[in-house]
Amino acid sequence: MDLDDLRRRRATLTTAHLADACLRAGVPVRCGPAALRPVVPGGQLFGRVAPARHAGSVDVFLEAIDGARQGAVLVVDNAGRVDESCVGDLVVLEAAAAGLAGVVIWGLHRDTADIRAVGLPVFSLGAVPTGPQRLDPRAASALTSATVGEWTVDAGDLAVADDDGVLFLPVSRAGELFEVAESIRGTERRQADRIRAGVPLREQVGFAAFLAARTGDPALTFREHLRAIGGAIEE
Repeated sequence: MDLDDLRRRRATLTTAHLADACLRAGVPVRCGPAALRPVVPGGQLFGRVAPARHAGSVDVFLEAIDGARQGAVLVVDNAGRVDESCVGDLVVLEAAAAGLAGVVIWGLHRDTADIRAVGLPVFSLGAVPTGPQRLDPRAASALTSATVGEWTVDAGDLAVADDDGVLFLPVSRAGELFEVAESIRGTERRQADRIRAGVPLREQVGFAAFLAARTGDPALTFREHLRAIGGAIEE
């Protein structure tokens, strides 16, 4: 699998396309919690996960960056804490200088203005001025996995993020998922063009036929109907 090729193709896809592709392909849809937002609206990132579990000191981030491949995404696990920030502008600047593609923080950041000036895409739960006032024992898995919300990710995963949020994809199925996402995107674009041309979406998806069929088969779902006719809307 060529990650550079996927990175180029990512420019025409959204996390919504890729999440729908997961649903269609039977891959768990691993979205970060909705509270994870870009520090700069419009920010997008894509890259292999470089995990780091925070225990109160930035050394784990420096070590993760030191061992990461160019184009990776630093995924910081601070257990979703909202009583301290764990990443500031220097860590983001270091990640950018090392060629990383962005940072995802399951926790808070600080130095917002300086992070925005760096320009590297950063997603976090928000900001607070104080850094950590603790130093806990470092986990054995500090550099091998990170938990974001309900999901645990590692170097076998890709992180993809945009204004809709953060999504994790298995590297082993990324090529397949991108093909499905591109098919969904193509269908949706054609549907949107036809709406603009005056053909209602209800007509395009045979909504009247669906309602009639559901009368005879109350168990029929709209999703089943869409799959039968090649519509994309839901996945």
